[in-house]
Amino acid sequence: MNQVPINTMEYFTLSAFNDTVNHRAVLFCLSLMCYILIVFFNISLVLTIVLDERLHEPMYILLCVFCINGLYGAAGFYPRFLADVLSSAQVISYGECLCQAFVLYSYVCSDTSILAVMAYDRYLAICLPLEYRTIMTKRRLFELVCFSWLTPFCIFSINIVLTTRLKFCETKIQRLLCVNWMIVKLACPGTNTTINNIYAFTTLSIYILHWFFVVWTYIYIVKTCLQSAEDRAKFMQTCVPNLISLATFFVIVVSDLLHMRYAAKDFPESFQNFVSIAVVVIPPLMNPLLYGFKLTKIRKRILVLIHMRRKS
Repeated sequence: MNQVPINTMEYFTLSAFNDTVNHRAVLFCLSLMCYILIVFFNISLVLTIVLDERLHEPMYILLCVFCINGLYGAAGFYPRFLADVLSSAQVISYGECLCQAFVLYSYVCSDTSILAVMAYDRYLAICLPLEYRTIMTKRRLFELVCFSWLTPFCIFSINIVLTTRLKFCETKIQRLLCVNWMIVKLACPGTNTTINNIYAFTTLSIYILHWFFVVWTYIYIVKTCLQSAEDRAKFMQTCVPNLISLATFFVIVVSDLLHMRYAAKDFPESFQNFVSIAVVVIPPLMNPLLYGFKLTKIRKRILVLIHMRRKS
């Protein structure tokens, strides 16, 4: 059978939908409800922080950025996924596939950077409280937020450019969504993908360093908290949500990376599908609830708004 380069086909097929054929209506309803909840919870938390001047502190502003990034990642997945669930053929154009891969990769890496910045903020607040206001100025906060967003965008713009130079002879992506690494695997035999692989490994190394930085930061935070009851209370109040979010995100991302490279075909397709989309299901839904309930100032503000709503 002759293989035809992608420049004459210009589409990919997402071929992991076989297990959803008999459950389309249920899956569509559950996915739509999940997306609505993600949008509602994240926007509610963002508006709560933006509209209350008492919450205009670095920790809460970073949380606001975190929720906005969750909305960005969800927007890169759910609209397309909901359309695919109802469609008889899950065909996606070459350009749209690259766009989705860019959004999802940059979302994951931005989340990693934001979590690292949040850890740094907590380190300053707990380990260097007297210097906190001097170091974490509005300018520094702005620079850190720009770093969290612009760095992944620049990195993955180059990644996508490197992918566009390839010619493809296969069109089937064994996923529910487009992933750049799996797109590269579809390149025609003999195509040189060495640069793509080196760049992907370099990118992975950069974000592994983010995780090492986070671990190092929390080691120092824990050491400091052991010396003071006040610091332990501050740790339980402001750091525990970060740690839960970090641990959950780490497990999800590592599971997905292992699944992409060493996926065992013995696992049910439904399980493999869930692993592949967990990063756009669990963190965007869990994080606003986790921080909203755990952080006292936000919880009190939400309760006040609910009380005012009832009275009106």
